[in-house]
Amino acid sequence: MALLFFPRSLSIACASKFTACRRRNRCSCSLSAQAPMTTTTGRRSGSSAILWFKQDLRVDDHPGLVQASKYPSLVPLYVFDRRILSCYSNEMLELVLFALEDLRKSLKDQGSNLMIRFGNAENVVRDLVQEVKATHIYTEEEVEYHLHKIMALVQETLLRLPLLEKNPKMMLWQTPFYDIKNLKDLPESYVDFKKLQLPITSPLLPPTLPGATMELEWGSLPTLDELKQFMNENPLKLKESLTLIKGMSIETVLQKKLSKLRETNISNLNFKQSQRNRVDKSVFVTQNKNVVGGGTNSILNALAAYLRYLEGTARDDWQQVHEKLRDAESRDGASFFTLFGPAICLGIISRRRVHYEAIKYEKERNAGFLSPFGYSATTVTAAADAVCSMEWYWLMALKGQISDEGTYPIRIWRWNGYLIQYTVVGNEGPAVLLVHGFGAFLEHYRDNIHGISKGGNRVWAITILGFGKSEKPNVIYTELLWAELLRDFIIEVVGEPVHLVGNSIGGYFASIVACFWPALVKSVVLINSAGDVIPGYGYLQFSKERKTSVVARLGAQLLLLFLRLNIRTIMKDYYPTKTERADDWLINKMLRASFDPGVLVVLESIFSLNLSLPINYLLEGFKEKALIIQVHSGMKDPISDSKSKVSMLKEHCSGVAIRKLDAGHCPHDEKPEDVNPIICQWVVAAESKILAGSIS
Repeated sequence: MALLFFPRSLSIACASKFTACRRRNRCSCSLSAQAPMTTTTGRRSGSSAILWFKQDLRVDDHPGLVQASKYPSLVPLYVFDRRILSCYSNEMLELVLFALEDLRKSLKDQGSNLMIRFGNAENVVRDLVQEVKATHIYTEEEVEYHLHKIMALVQETLLRLPLLEKNPKMMLWQTPFYDIKNLKDLPESYVDFKKLQLPITSPLLPPTLPGATMELEWGSLPTLDELKQFMNENPLKLKESLTLIKGMSIETVLQKKLSKLRETNISNLNFKQSQRNRVDKSVFVTQNKNVVGGGTNSILNALAAYLRYLEGTARDDWQQVHEKLRDAESRDGASFFTLFGPAICLGIISRRRVHYEAIKYEKERNAGFLSPFGYSATTVTAAADAVCSMEWYWLMALKGQISDEGTYPIRIWRWNGYLIQYTVVGNEGPAVLLVHGFGAFLEHYRDNIHGISKGGNRVWAITILGFGKSEKPNVIYTELLWAELLRDFIIEVVGEPVHLVGNSIGGYFASIVACFWPALVKSVVLINSAGDVIPGYGYLQFSKERKTSVVARLGAQLLLLFLRLNIRTIMKDYYPTKTERADDWLINKMLRASFDPGVLVVLESIFSLNLSLPINYLLEGFKEKALIIQVHSGMKDPISDSKSKVSMLKEHCSGVAIRKLDAGHCPHDEKPEDVNPIICQWVVAAESKILAGSIS
């Protein structure tokens, strides 16, 4: 049974109050239940509603539209709000325009329309509510923090509307993938969740809509150039320097750093591209033609082609999908999200619809049956696994929004379509970003976040892609990918240069960011960082090419089994002076994450990570701005030879401060009472130098 979740009261003034209110007032309403105050035709009497589209750009499988269609008057609305659109790439903006064009056509085919407005959502919704006398505003429930803030502002504005008998209600809806009665009962472990064997719900057909009877100014869709101009007029737009940093790939920066030239036959490339552009009815509608786009029917057509990859076809548009599939298959199944991820994130097609179409095709291939041994088509496996995985991480993120568990406010940021967890503590002072090591998560800084914040800092901590409760997609994980994630987080979320702190492999990622984008990093603190010191490194060669292999997959499976069986012993070795800090809480957190979908893909990266860029090279431009906290030579670090490492750092990292501690591989968690003051004092000293330099 499809469910809608409706908070009865959203009296809030900020996003945190918005979340707290949802925790207190969540209830459910079945779509099939007869709503109160309805006519014999099933429509509500004497009221009108607004359906605010955000990242649900479809009429197919749209529970909010089904419920809102019961009103005698319905105004579908899309707001070009810069705060929402600023998170989109140019290609995503193109996809939005194509999707909206199709959405408006679909609504018009039913006698309705799509209202287009520009500006802040809270002002647009307020004005429209007054104009059409709307009593309810339907909008999809979100997990991303920046959308929470905007929705909170909308509700706060509605509460202040004058001359209304009662305030309009904001009705949150979602598309249920699994038939979950109570989200609070969602198991922490994916294994326990799978044991529930919850049925997957069926997608909904578009409802019959009330006609657009009111005389309204519906607005027109902008061109891409007009939309870009609108975005460029944003007073909160990123500084041009930051935009340039974000727009340049790390491979380009790396090649410039290492003075390597990429040899590409541009003329041949352009010829091949122009040939591809000539495909009639192409589902690759953007200028770059990298991803599937258009309306829902276009996405369904591309999905049909994708699922039928093993079949021959004479259709040019399907052949193009097959060609793009091969190009995007960096590892088994990775092509699905590469091609369809943006359309799913924009809600042009629902995850539930993708799963339904994949299973329907699998049954067609197998005389109406599903094999208990897995899907017969690799593309069905890729599509079904991808959307089920996406749903799991979305559910965990949503549960985190309605639960009171945890010491820190967990927020969600969407990066390249993937859900990333982070937290921030503190309201003033320098920005400090904490980056964990391999297999850890933001809570590994459990006793550092507040401790460093109390030193007068604003502290961010992030769970990077592939770890903790952040998403673990089917991609090839590299140190360059993780460094780009940190770069974009600093630009999009923190919004200013940071003091970057990293433990273990997180320290190596921090070093890459400091080296390639020094404008984003005030100083860097490396805590038992991965990476070698290479004296006289001279000319460096670095290959970004990574390949998966049977050996890597087998190695990842064996490694995962070993880690699960020995995690407690391993962690005790990492905490030699305070073994009690490797407690049940930490062990259980790590074990939970080890059962998440996609974890094996992350572990495969261990066999392909390239740490050939030496630490002394990466920190070369950070003299007097780098602090290394290293285990004392007398203590045991199972990861590296601490005595040799300290000696090499002293000799070959000139201008870098070094502090030695009697601790294991994770001194920040083992001895936070020692590490926190060191970091706080370092930040104060670094800020003083920055201030002195600006004055001089």
